Amino acid sequence: MPQIIVLPHVELCPEGTVIDAVPGKSICDNLLEHGIEIEHACEKSCACTTCHVIVREGFDTLAPSDESEDDLLDRAWGLEPESRLSCQALVPADADLVVEIPRYSINHAKENH
Repeated sequence: MPQIIVLPHVELCPEGTVIDAVPGKSICDNLLEHGIEIEHACEKSCACTTCHVIVREGFDTLAPSDESEDDLLDRAWGLEPESRLSCQALVPADADLVVEIPRYSINHAKENH
């Protein structure tokens, strides 16, 4: 079973954590199911960038992003070459991921999910 190593995030996961991830499920869904309340203002429909993550390790094991995800990522705060929308990136079956949740998103007010 692949793991997602979540780097420390001041609000969402201060100590960082390691979770056993479900392959084929999005990074976002895996995080949410393990109590990491990553923002997802569009309800995971690839219509915003609030679930933006940076995949520090394992990026190359993810399926490539599509054009609509790439267009949205252009608006993400703190965009890096290894950025993905966590609602669109599916966890691979045979690789671990190291994920950083950026400190800020484009949302000025948090949604209460």
